[in-house]
Amino acid sequence: MTMTTVKTTRGGPLQADREAFQRSPRRKTALVAGVFYVLTFVSIPTLFLYGPVKSANYILGAGPDTAAIIGGISEIIVALAGIGTAVVLFPVLKRQNEAAALGLVAARILESGTIFVGVAFLMSIVTLRQAGVGAAGLVTSHALAVLYDRIFLQGQSFMPAICDLLIGILLYQSRLVPRGLSLIGIVGALILLASYIAVMFGLLGQHAPLAALSALPVALFEFSLGVWLVVKGFQPSPILSSETRDASAAVATNPSASRRP
Repeated sequence: MTMTTVKTTRGGPLQADREAFQRSPRRKTALVAGVFYVLTFVSIPTLFLYGPVKSANYILGAGPDTAAIIGGISEIIVALAGIGTAVVLFPVLKRQNEAAALGLVAARILESGTIFVGVAFLMSIVTLRQAGVGAAGLVTSHALAVLYDRIFLQGQSFMPAICDLLIGILLYQSRLVPRGLSLIGIVGALILLASYIAVMFGLLGQHAPLAALSALPVALFEFSLGVWLVVKGFQPSPILSSETRDASAAVATNPSASRRP
């Protein structure tokens, strides 16, 4: 009987703390941020959808432009979701370093702005085709395709490296997620940044296999982070300790709240 009482006494506060942390508004923040991160991967099919529209003679061909339009819409979704990741996480990350957290929001907005510009370039090619300009628009369509490649290099190679470097450092310092996961983001960002510099100086082709491989660690980090935030949420962290204590106090003063669905 005595042993049972001791176990209950020990388990009670720990269970209350765990329930309080999970009921914290920050759990919802982690969930929403995780969904936004996963949503940023809907643009993967654009690698194939944009292939025809970037070809040399696209505006001379016939047929629907559905694939290009779907690609444009998916990239717009990614741009908005990217902003969402930074904005949703800002109230939490600013507790670690407000300047860096604000920098992440600004970097995400800039990244998303370049995505919008890139979509405008390719949709302009679609417009030329629909207008039936024919061979007279070939030079313009080629120029727009080149501009898309260059803005893609800035917006979806350089800026993601900056964004992931910032959030990787913030998460590593705050311990909101496992530090191993944060390190993947930091290292991946540095690899992607090195690849970007190599492409800019002509040491590596933008569409070379090695350039594509350099983006994999960042992709792994962002997808893993999204899944972790959805499934696990934030880990107990010093920057959230005050909220956890407040939530624990609320559960202690109102035990019936922890049993509500």
